[in-house]
Amino acid sequence: MEYRYVGGSGLRVSELCLGTMTFGNEADETASHAILDHYVSAGGDFIDTADVYAGGVSEEIIGRWLAGQQRDALVIATKGFWATGDAGNDHGAGRKHLISAVHASLRRLGTDYIDLYQLHCFDETTPIEETLSTLDNLVRAGLVRHLGVSNYAAWQLQKSVDIARFRGWEPFVAAQPLYNLIDREIETELVPVCRNEGVGIIPWSPMRGGWLTGKYRRGMTSAPAGSRWDGDKQPWLGNWQDSVDERVWNVTDALIDVAATIGRSPAQVALRWLAQRPGVTAPIVGARTVEQLADNLGATGWSLDEKHMEQLTAAGEQPLPYPHAYIARSPRRRTP
Repeated sequence: MEYRYVGGSGLRVSELCLGTMTFGNEADETASHAILDHYVSAGGDFIDTADVYAGGVSEEIIGRWLAGQQRDALVIATKGFWATGDAGNDHGAGRKHLISAVHASLRRLGTDYIDLYQLHCFDETTPIEETLSTLDNLVRAGLVRHLGVSNYAAWQLQKSVDIARFRGWEPFVAAQPLYNLIDREIETELVPVCRNEGVGIIPWSPMRGGWLTGKYRRGMTSAPAGSRWDGDKQPWLGNWQDSVDERVWNVTDALIDVAATIGRSPAQVALRWLAQRPGVTAPIVGARTVEQLADNLGATGWSLDEKHMEQLTAAGEQPLPYPHAYIARSPRRRTP
């Protein structure tokens, strides 16, 4: 396992982050603890959860496991924003909810600090200054070490970064967006903002809900029964009918070809491609079993060569939207 710094911060983490959305849902406590043990034994130290995963049960499962670990050797990340109750202030990034949410996460995790606290979504109803000043106070109080966001548009992140800088408040050092070989919309605007502002990218769904594991092949007309793409089990990615086109199959073909050529699993290749993309700190890998996690961990300790990186990247390229296509024709451009 190799280690990287989160953006421009001094926080160092393993190059694969363990996502725990399955804990309390698809993996019971015994299985979840086995997954955590295997991840740490492989050198992993970066664990991501959220207060709404399994209604808080994911954090509780981690907390009971964490009680038997060396706390300072681990980087625990969680998120807040989505509704945790029925009251009017049980939702959002306002001061009242954020303070309550952080304290509730600390109780469930059984720890006195959170290494990386992330806003799960942008709150259009709360002034950015209220959100940022609250987060700054939580850091100053020692309850949170670093700050991040998830599911932010580029302008929302940029404005937050600028206000925090102007006010002298704690900055965001991490962004957790949807990003994988197929879902690459963030490359147009969010990735440049992150790279310019020292914000590390921690992609969620690097396997695109299991699509990039090699189970899906050109010629299939429907998702395998019981899979995550069977029906509407993951509305955040869409359904089968709206998600299958020639570009998706081109990516799938290229992934399977590269995996066979180099003797790696498609999942390992998909993760390795993402880990080598500009600005990426650590893809988030989830698992229902130790066996699934073990295959994902095989994405560490090696690199894709330039030829295979280019093959995979080209398969999923999309036309640039305006004005980016126009700007790309300008001779006044810096080489990344």
